Amino acid sequence: SCSSLGCFECCVKCLGVLPYASLFATILLYAGVALFCGCGHEALSGTVTILQNYFEVVRAPVETLDVLTMIDILKYVIYGIAAAFFVYGILLMVEGFFTTGAIRDLYGDFKITACGRCVSAWFIMLTYIFFLAWLGVTAFTSLPVFMYFNIWTICQNTTVVEGANLCLDLRQFGKGRARVAALVLDMTFHLFVCALAGAGAAVIAMVHYLMVLSANWAYVKDACRMQKYEDIKSKEEQELHDIHSTRSKERLNAYT
Repeated sequence: SCSSLGCFECCVKCLGVLPYASLFATILLYAGVALFCGCGHEALSGTVTILQNYFEVVRAPVETLDVLTMIDILKYVIYGIAAAFFVYGILLMVEGFFTTGAIRDLYGDFKITACGRCVSAWFIMLTYIFFLAWLGVTAFTSLPVFMYFNIWTICQNTTVVEGANLCLDLRQFGKGRARVAALVLDMTFHLFVCALAGAGAAVIAMVHYLMVLSANWAYVKDACRMQKYEDIKSKEEQELHDIHSTRSKERLNAYT
């Protein structure tokens, strides 16, 4: 208890309880997910603006699945990703707290149950699935980055080289609108790049979580073996004590 310690010693003891590996992975996960969701959402909004204002794409009826409706669906998927991984990061932090050795030193020995081992194994499996999912998200996000990079390069060449008539000639919108279109395209491209960086950070966080969870699983496994050894040793000592007590009583009875 910190009540018997000074302020400095109590702070040091509390800092020793923190699972720093899980904390680092959680911060990296939150930063990556926030960057991916925020920039991805704004990049999709910019894409809608470009399609509607400069390519004359109109929204189809409600029962028809068009490009704009698919972009709206992707926005809702981003909302779900943000909420889900916020909760998942908290769960992994809690798991890190309960499997670190500092918690055992603070609260005394705890029992490693079969449920605890199953929870650790379940987190490893789930994190590996999320790792593969984020790899897919990273690959999917790289597609619009590649596409926007090509268009952005063409637009740069078109607006700089006089008399060039390449794939996308922004001069057809007029001088003012061409400048606005170039700015929107440039902003959308950089937002997709930031979203790709966020997805990459989430992948690195998942890899870090896998290393942490694997180490925690090894600790739980060793602690379980040590617990079984201590139980067997305690049982054998109790049996030896009972045998010695019985023999002592028999000798005492024989003497009397």
